[in-house]
Amino acid sequence: MSFLTIFSSINKSFLTYSLARFYSNGVAPIAMTKKKKLGKLGPVAEKKEIPVETDVNRLVNFVCGSNIYKTGEDIQLKPDSEYPEWLWKMHTGKPLPLEELDPNTKHYWRRLRKMAHRRNNQLLKLKKF
Repeated sequence: MSFLTIFSSINKSFLTYSLARFYSNGVAPIAMTKKKKLGKLGPVAEKKEIPVETDVNRLVNFVCGSNIYKTGEDIQLKPDSEYPEWLWKMHTGKPLPLEELDPNTKHYWRRLRKMAHRRNNQLLKLKKF
């Protein structure tokens, strides 16, 4: 065996070992904020507390949480006349039943296919070997 094959097998085993440790640990080293030692379990990351916006005026006039940068402000809401008309006609409730959809649309056929897949999977689940 050459030096490269031995080195590559050692390197692969090390990567496998480190990945297995990462998955068994359950916490990515980058995501940790505070470390606590709890016996043999290893460090556990604590979740960050994000403050909830309670100012009514700000909730009505801004899209809270839209700013992902440290500096800057959230997006301010515009009057309804500045948004496109189709936005107000969008269906936001429960999905329409299949009978109410137009059979000439992709949405209808995708929904039909999804329902058929679910039905077939349920039937296969009932079959015994």
